[in-house]
Amino acid sequence: MPLPDLLVSAIALVRDRRVLMVTARGRDVHYMPGGKIDPGETAAQAAAREAFEEIALDLDPDDLVELFEVVTQAHGEPDGRLVRMRVFRAETDASPSASAEVGALHWVTTADLDRCPPAGAEVLRRLAASGTID
Repeated sequence: MPLPDLLVSAIALVRDRRVLMVTARGRDVHYMPGGKIDPGETAAQAAAREAFEEIALDLDPDDLVELFEVVTQAHGEPDGRLVRMRVFRAETDASPSASAEVGALHWVTTADLDRCPPAGAEVLRRLAASGTID
């Protein structure tokens, strides 16, 4: 029996043709700020909650614009387990900062593809294809 897909939301905060990614403490893999959608939560609510928990940005779910959904092999999960990541554009002048669960913030481009798990790499490719990042 196949494992259920992981349903997650993430934000894409873009500045100067770079997108914000984070690393967990003690790891060097770059990933999008975001996480699992909790029961009863919309994808936008999950993206806003995770942005607050991970990078201390207070975003209104109603202001987030869904860009696309990435469906790919889930990083660190058994073969065949997929992640379905809904990516939302975030607009804010506030400065993100790393929370206790985040080791560091990184402003990245497609030059950083090799540091990303499959879903994050696909987000970078799509943002670059849309002309949003380098």
